[in-house]
Amino acid sequence: MRRLTRTLVLAATMAVAAVAATVPPTGAYAAIGGSFSDGFSSYNTSRWYKSDGWSNGSMFNVGWRADHVWFNGGVMGINLDTATCPGGCSGKPYASGEFRTTDLYSYGRFETRMQAVKRSGTVTSFFTYTGPSDNQPWDEIDIEILGKNTTQMQTNYFTNGVGGHEKIINLGFDASAGYHTYAFEWWNQGTINWFVDGRLVHQENGSRGPLPTRPQRIMANLWPGIGVDGWLGPFSYPGTPLTARYDSVTYTKY
Repeated sequence: MRRLTRTLVLAATMAVAAVAATVPPTGAYAAIGGSFSDGFSSYNTSRWYKSDGWSNGSMFNVGWRADHVWFNGGVMGINLDTATCPGGCSGKPYASGEFRTTDLYSYGRFETRMQAVKRSGTVTSFFTYTGPSDNQPWDEIDIEILGKNTTQMQTNYFTNGVGGHEKIINLGFDASAGYHTYAFEWWNQGTINWFVDGRLVHQENGSRGPLPTRPQRIMANLWPGIGVDGWLGPFSYPGTPLTARYDSVTYTKY
């Protein structure tokens, strides 16, 4: 029931996000990106843009602010705090950051080195997504660290808006204590393989439902949930900003 509830809520949430999202740079819908490696020595505006002034819907108790994504010393950081949000963001009480590629990316290896937030009720993410805002059905591939237990990673995927493919992976370390490398390989032969520090930890082969096929944006965000305590645990703000850190993102086209 928790999985079904989370999937139904998320489906409604992402539908709202697709309508609300600011239009990315001209031509981004049609552009299919090639291989790259970004060490975040600066903000590459031809590759990335920052969500600003909206919320992703009912399950996300946060609005996006561009100034909550920052770059310093080869690190891209995302802050979560109680700042007000441009346009009100549907009255959300918290502000955070979301980072998206301007291009869409197809089959390949998607990899990041990141340090997650440890706080009940939060999600630190690295994922790919497309949907109505790209004139496509909703496809998504997820790496999520739930702040209630940062010794675990959750994987999932959505195809034509159908999810419910969650898998919890025991990491053997605390993802909030330092940087680790998280990756997935999305193959047109019909598999998705997830890796942690180069070690294969999970595979989906379509036996639980068709795999995504559509090009997607590479994304990262940090957010607190609302109405999903059974999944994320309850959230309370600690009084000082929470920060997720990413020191690289690499995409290798297959």
